[in-house]
Amino acid sequence: MLIPPDVPLSPRAFEFLANLVYERSRIRLGPDRQSLVASRLRQRVQSLGLGDYEDYCALLRAPGGEDEIDSLIDLISTNHTHFFREPAHFDLLTRHLLPRLAEGTKSSLRQLRFWVAAASSGEEAYSLAIVLGEFCRTHPWLRWQIDASDISQRMLERCRQGIYEEEKVELPVGEWRQRWFQRGIGERVGCLRVKQELRRHVVVHWVNLFQDTYPVPRGLDVIFCRNVMIYFDVPSRTHLVARLTEMLAPGGYLFVGHSESLIGIRHGLVSVWPSVYMKPE
Repeated sequence: MLIPPDVPLSPRAFEFLANLVYERSRIRLGPDRQSLVASRLRQRVQSLGLGDYEDYCALLRAPGGEDEIDSLIDLISTNHTHFFREPAHFDLLTRHLLPRLAEGTKSSLRQLRFWVAAASSGEEAYSLAIVLGEFCRTHPWLRWQIDASDISQRMLERCRQGIYEEEKVELPVGEWRQRWFQRGIGERVGCLRVKQELRRHVVVHWVNLFQDTYPVPRGLDVIFCRNVMIYFDVPSRTHLVARLTEMLAPGGYLFVGHSESLIGIRHGLVSVWPSVYMKPE
């Protein structure tokens, strides 16, 4: 049985939780998010055998509460995504950026490296993998890898599996389903799984974008960090963009969401397309 909806998340408890989430993840929870936080935590508080949100805050403060802080941030983080979200970015890659990047590696056979920094359940990373798989049909010598990361362990497990409900796999080209997915059988009927030939190119990591170091190499050709900075304040966005810039190779590209902008943030990138920036060579 869940905590009844009429058991409130007090302003004091909400302030503690919001400050803790910001300290650990830089996700800013304004007062308008109080009811959202209560609803997302209600089942977790009940499953721990706690009576109310104040008890949950006490658990987070207690010695040994560190693991539960990770669970808190996991539950609070927003994980809305779908295949080929903001399709203009994938079209830009296919038509303009991948030919340029591939040409730069042809003589050395250097591997192209991509990082999807807020991968959620994996649809964005596998959309990128499909684009690269299609590109390699005419450029078979190209070597590539995608690092996919997120702060939510729940979402990363789905990303590792690469299994999605069939009706949610909406692709811009119909034949891509057959080429890049296999149909589920038995208990997986109605689902599609990304084929191993694509999954083997995607390496999954847990990453807090504000941790001291990343398990991803520098010298990246493309970073997707889309639709996540909208949850951060300006100082946090400024800090993050500086770190992502350091991770890019000269001539590499940073993609942010169409609803995001680097306006008001000091950075050394060059705008080359709406919500796409290049690190000068």
